Amino acid sequence: MAHEPLTRAEVLLEGFLALDTPEGFRAELIEGEIVVTPPPDGDHEDYIGLVVDQVIRRSRTRMQFSGNKGLKLKSGEACPKSHAIPDGTFAPMELRLFKGAEPWMPCEGVALVVEVTSTKPQADREAKRRCYARGGIPLYLLIDRDESSVTLFSEAEGDDYRQHCTLPFGKAVALPEPFGFELETSEFV
Repeated sequence: MAHEPLTRAEVLLEGFLALDTPEGFRAELIEGEIVVTPPPDGDHEDYIGLVVDQVIRRSRTRMQFSGNKGLKLKSGEACPKSHAIPDGTFAPMELRLFKGAEPWMPCEGVALVVEVTSTKPQADREAKRRCYARGGIPLYLLIDRDESSVTLFSEAEGDDYRQHCTLPFGKAVALPEPFGFELETSEFV
């Protein structure tokens, strides 16, 4: 029986899904490019911990957190569906979004993703931002260590977010509903 030849995007996706990355590393498929990232340093994890602590204690809606959860996101142009692993993913607790989820889950129901820049800051600033917007994720929080700033992207539309607010470390960032509080960044300095 003859089979249709695989497209470039299908070959790339199959190759990506078959990767066996070394322990502690993570592989992502972002806008048609396979990105392998080494384990994060302690400062990276400290920023994530500070955000998680505030969200759990202060959010108006009880939130569930997952670190390094694989998300399937809509593709852009001729690329296969992107497979991103945010540093942090928040969803309302009542959804129990992570219970029974596959390693690569759809992003419906995700309220916020968080990225802390590390070895490839441009990917966090641009490619991942577009992927998260295409996925309809309402809020994207970027902690940019090189720029000593925090940016909250909101109002996802098409390939980008219509709104963004960038503040230097030390200034509070207003997280809208369902969070409804100001994220303090003074400890990021």
